[in-house]
Amino acid sequence: MAIPANLVERLYRRSRASEWGVALGTFADALAASVDKALAGADCTPRELSRYLDSLHLDDLALACACAAGSEPAWVHFIREFRPVLYRSADAIDPTGGLRDVADALYADLFGLDERGGRRASLFRYYHGRSSLATWLRAVLAQRHVDRVRVQRRVEPLPEDDAPATMLAMAAPASAPDPDRERLVPLVQAAFGAAVAGLVARDRLRLACYYTQGLTLAEIGRLTGEHEATASRHLTRIRRELRAGIERQLRDQCGLTTAEIVQAQGYAMDDAGTLDLGRLLALDHPRKKSAVDRST
Repeated sequence: MAIPANLVERLYRRSRASEWGVALGTFADALAASVDKALAGADCTPRELSRYLDSLHLDDLALACACAAGSEPAWVHFIREFRPVLYRSADAIDPTGGLRDVADALYADLFGLDERGGRRASLFRYYHGRSSLATWLRAVLAQRHVDRVRVQRRVEPLPEDDAPATMLAMAAPASAPDPDRERLVPLVQAAFGAAVAGLVARDRLRLACYYTQGLTLAEIGRLTGEHEATASRHLTRIRRELRAGIERQLRDQCGLTTAEIVQAQGYAMDDAGTLDLGRLLALDHPRKKSAVDRST
């Protein structure tokens, strides 16, 4: 999807990317990658495209572009501002400090020591500005921790989602709400609650065990009387159904466009608000009578 040149220039000025030495063309490529990731195949109007791009964390995207290009001033700023974020996140996951080595190891991937096609393979190139850079880093760190635990326990990993954070791993609230955020976050939270309410008890049990109780796939399998690979497939199915249910309610009942749905989900990942996943997954949660248990 082509982005009008005047829109790219306006966003470039807003991002202050020039202060990091990021060329206009490089920033335009980052915007195009974000659009392709979020709106691929979507039929949206120029106004919806502009609204999506305006919702991005442009300052963070500019900094990520500069770091991916190897800008020394950008890296000095990044390490000064975000190393404390990574360490706090690591200590929140593992209060013993055992995860700080994983946080430190991220820098090599973020910098991109390997080259592919003459271009450094920086992890920053997977950051598209939909959430804050701090939120994205927390999600990457959390995923690295999960991957390490799964390797240690020899548990089959779940297939990756299309983003480093999902509706079931929402992060802390952002500090600067805007009118669209205040309008869209309650809608996506309500849609999430409705989608969870539509699950059968056995599926809510699987989610609760995995996301709120921290059980492994093998432990869930023993609890539900199935192989851990089967537990993995069920969790993948449930997450897919939740996402589809959320998008369906936002589109059909809330009247949101495709671009607004993407924007709402991005806000929700950056602002959990009062969402209580443990309460939503309680087994006595009311559900629709039409829900059919397809998990057995």
